[in-house]
Amino acid sequence: MSDYQDRTLDGENVKTDFMKDMTYGEYLSLDRILYSQNTLTDEHDETLFIIIHQVSELWMKLIIHEINSAIEDIKMDDFRMAFKKLARVTNIQRQIISAWDVLSTMTPSDYLKFRDSLGNASGFQSYQNRMMEFSLGYKTTHALKIYEKDSGVHEQLKSQLMKPSIYDEAIRAVDRAGFEIDDAVLQREVTETYVPHQSVKEAFKQIYLNTDQYFELYEMLEKLVDVEDLYSQWRFRHMKTVERIIGFKKGTGGSSGVDYLKRVIDHYFFRELWELRSEL
Repeated sequence: MSDYQDRTLDGENVKTDFMKDMTYGEYLSLDRILYSQNTLTDEHDETLFIIIHQVSELWMKLIIHEINSAIEDIKMDDFRMAFKKLARVTNIQRQIISAWDVLSTMTPSDYLKFRDSLGNASGFQSYQNRMMEFSLGYKTTHALKIYEKDSGVHEQLKSQLMKPSIYDEAIRAVDRAGFEIDDAVLQREVTETYVPHQSVKEAFKQIYLNTDQYFELYEMLEKLVDVEDLYSQWRFRHMKTVERIIGFKKGTGGSSGVDYLKRVIDHYFFRELWELRSEL
């Protein structure tokens, strides 16, 4: 095997002395990432459980990064850059959705062997999931108490809560393009969950009826539909994976488990964009 490997490097000027230079592993902090699977039991599937959730959290971090950057682009009417970032978001979402397929290889009996060791730790407490919701316009403060234990996390959440969502900025972009959006929408308190408004739906409807004239706005709205569509698919796969593994037991964090996950599947971030499809 070593002879074969040597032959494949023939003619390559591969660097091998890294005593004074940064390595690939150092750049990626692999010593921290690959040794952060701190299992509480000796059960084989606990490593799977931890890694799937860690990978999902890393993808969430990138989604938040891309959405917040796209928000800034939309504020500047730089739609092409926003489209690129939102397209990236939807591809990341597909990765997170596929992660449930890997986790679902764990059977109920596999999970029961270590579930009690989780205590009250639960995916319900994912602060990055909350930040994604805030960035998309679903602003709720009732769960913020969960994060008071970590002041840094708590401040990140409050900062995201105070920012206009991508939907707020999309609506403002439509207003700047000359459509009549009610002042109650434009001047609303952005720390509160967005409430659908007829003036927004009517403006969107005109954009969809005149796509050639307003193509960038039309494409922006469709990119938002893509994000919400895949977000719903992620929620659905989450629900079905939980049902497959624990049935209708309560979640470790105290939620009703599958019943709660079924309810959030039907939540809309961008309701006008879905309602107008019945009206076109």
